[in-house]
Amino acid sequence: MTLLETLARGAGFIASYAALGVILMIVGFYVIDLAIPGKLSKIIKTDRNPNATLLTTSGLAAVGLIVAASIWASGGRLVEGLATTAVFGLVGIAVQTVAMLVFDKIVGIEVRELVKEPELQPGARLLAVTHLAIGLITAVAVI
Repeated sequence: MTLLETLARGAGFIASYAALGVILMIVGFYVIDLAIPGKLSKIIKTDRNPNATLLTTSGLAAVGLIVAASIWASGGRLVEGLATTAVFGLVGIAVQTVAMLVFDKIVGIEVRELVKEPELQPGARLLAVTHLAIGLITAVAVI
């Protein structure tokens, strides 16, 4: 394989994984949007709510960890890598959603209430770390 072929192949892989990663992050964003009252983009952009912003960024960072681990685990096999990335990314989003519901029910930290608060709340920090931990656990499980 020539250098040009190697670069073209690598660029295609990067573009494919980046596109899938963006799609998964958009799905993650809208799942979080469903979990809170109001329109998430407005709550972050216009209302500048730190709790919604922290929960969203931690959720998306967790998805990014899962995507990166899936790419690493694919061993250069594009089709297999894209398939595992899609599946594991969606599983990670689902697990994060379940974790938010569990915290809501068992621990009593309600996401819907957190995002109504104008100041950063300890519960938002806890849920953000939970998102990252679930993303890391899922990412390591992929590897």
